[in-house]
This record gives sequence, structure tokens and C-alpha cells, in this order.
Amino acid sequence: MIDNKLDILAIAAHPDDIELSCAGTILKHIDEGYKAGILDLTKGELGTRGSASIRMKESAESARILGLSYRENLGMSDGFIEYSKSNLNLIIAEIRKTKPEIVLLNAPRDRHPDHGNASKLERDACFYAGLANWKLNGSRNDLHWRPKSIFYYIQDFALEPDFVIDVSPYVDKKFESIYAFKSQFFKEDMEGPQTPISGKDFMEYLKSRMRTWGRPINAAYAEGFLADHKVGVRSLFNLH
Repeated sequence: MIDNKLDILAIAAHPDDIELSCAGTILKHIDEGYKAGILDLTKGELGTRGSASIRMKESAESARILGLSYRENLGMSDGFIEYSKSNLNLIIAEIRKTKPEIVLLNAPRDRHPDHGNASKLERDACFYAGLANWKLNGSRNDLHWRPKSIFYYIQDFALEPDFVIDVSPYVDKKFESIYAFKSQFFKEDMEGPQTPISGKDFMEYLKSRMRTWGRPINAAYAEGFLADHKVGVRSLFNLH
């Protein structure tokens, strides 16, 4: 039997959400020996640049760069991520299959409406996945599972993080995974319509924000996260 067990599952409304927001954290934990994967809800088919088929090829290349143990796409409707039992069940099935200890979720509010809508859907799916009486048509994935922790990565809106993670050694590979989405992001002599994320200045913004988050902990680069519960630490020496 294939072992699908993950330590970390990052769920995203769109392919590239994880790469832009918390790929450095994923890389860091994979480097430390943890198994990590990404669950994309849509194929990003409404994006101004590229197409769903292109985005799937790009996300596969990014998965290779990141060294993921798992990447799946649920094929929900981009721009219309509905809060419904059927969509909850799609996510619950993947949570029960991969049994993650930690799940990373879309920002609870953001510029793109899908992000906030997906965030609530993802959070509630993490809860309902732990209910023994929430059945999925009698499938083998009916064995309930609830992650130990959930956290939200920060996206376009400049939300104040509850904690940050030093990802300085992984920043170059993080941006390599972002640039796997060639249809979306800046390269010299690129063609097609300009978007708020296709310019060179957008990448400079991402790096400057990571530098801002890193400065308080004496790190070159960091990624920020939100928590809706108290976060404990093992000792004072684990704090910066």
C-alpha cells in the first residue's frame, strides 16, 4: 500500500499561491526530513495569462523543484469557489488520505475573493475531517483525521504576521519555484497582457517584504503566518 502520510499539507485556491507565499517554509521542512505536499483547489483558469493546461504543467515543474511528496488538483471552479458540502468532501477526502500533522491555508482575507472564500472552506474541512460520523460514501477514506495545527500564510494584503519563519537559505529556490510559472511572472521580452503580478517590480516587492519580516529575527529573509489559536514553544531558547 502506498504511504500517502504527510507532515505538512499546504492548501491553495490556485496553483502558485503556495510558491508566492510559503514555498521557503515548505523547502525548509523538506530539508529537515519532513514530507510535504500541496493541494490546489482550482487550475487558475481565469488567470489573464496562460491557461489551465499550461498551469498544470507549470505546477508539476514547481512540485519537482520543491521536492514535494504529493501534489493534487481538485478542479474546483476558479473565481467561484463555493462553500458547499461537495467541496468540503473533496478536501476532507484528501486530508484523510494524506493525514497531515500541520495544514497551511489561504489568507483569511485578501485581494482575490477566492483566497478568503477558500480559506474558510479549507479551515472547516480540517475540522470536519476529524468527525468520525462525517462519512464519505463509505469509502476507505472514511477513517477520520484532524490535523494537529492549522496556520494561514499571508498573500497580497499586508497582514501582520503572528509569527515568522527564517527561510534565508531557501529564498533562491523559492523564487525558482515561482518562475516555474513562466506564463505568469516576469521574464525579459515576455509577451502578452501586463498584470499586477507580471512585472519585475512585483518580485522585488516579494523580496522586500520577506526582508522586512526577517529583520526582527536577524534573518535575511522570512515568511509570515497567522494563527487563530495560541502558539506554544518548547523553550525560551526557541524564540528570537
